[in-house]
Parts: sequence; structure tokens; C-alpha cells
Amino acid sequence: YANEVGEAFRAQTSVWFVRFTYGIASAYVLADTYDKSTKVSKLTECTREHVMHCAVDTLVWQAFASVIIPGFTINRICYITLNSFTKFSKLPPRSRKWATTAVGLSCIPFIVHPIDSLVHWLMDSSIRKYLQLQPKTEI
Repeated sequence: YANEVGEAFRAQTSVWFVRFTYGIASAYVLADTYDKSTKVSKLTECTREHVMHCAVDTLVWQAFASVIIPGFTINRICYITLNSFTKFSKLPPRSRKWATTAVGLSCIPFIVHPIDSLVHWLMDSSIRKYLQLQPKTEI
């Protein structure tokens, strides 16, 4: 959730902080891909192709479900919120920024499951079919 938090604080901090949070989230994606691929490779019935399928599936799923879509979603929520506060409220600028951050942070728990489900559906309908990948299973 590092990049979502970074996006929620975008109005308060420098762009370098936000980019740093994306770096943390991306490192998690790579670490999870490595971890799941390593675990699959240790299974006795596992083939090299199966390990590659696991790596591709995990990398694509995590990239979209953990970094790209949630970051974009919180970014847009905060953008619309800050613009709305600027246009329609008499809050001072500092209060608008803190209110925007609060809205962004409070949305994070509500976007996780719908995004996860959407990414599963999209991958089942596209890349998993095209590359003949097995649906993601917990390891």
C-alpha cells in the first residue's frame, strides 16, 4: 500500500516522496514474484515452464493489482477531492490538503478487493488465456 499512501499525501509532499513510495511498491512486486517462483520451483512435479508461468502471472497481477490501478485510483480520487474543495469550500489551503489526504487514505481499504477481483477477471479473460497460464493460486 506504499504507493497509495504516497498518492494520498501527494498534495502535502514533494514528487520525490511519491516516486519513492512507488519504488517501495515495485520492490514488493519483484520480491513477491521471486518468492512465489522460488517456492514453485521447489515442488517435485514442477517444470521450468510452470515456474515461468508462475513468475509471469505473479508479476503482471501484482503490477496491476498492487501498483498501477490502486495508485491511479487514489491519485484521481485525491485530484477530484482537492479540486472540489478548492472550488466549492471555504477551507483554507492547508486544510484542503489535509482533508484531501484524509479522503485518499480512507478510500484505500475500500478499493483493495474490487481491484483484486477486477485484475483476476481481466487476467483470466486475457493474458492467462493467451499465454495458457494457470489461474493464480496461493502458494
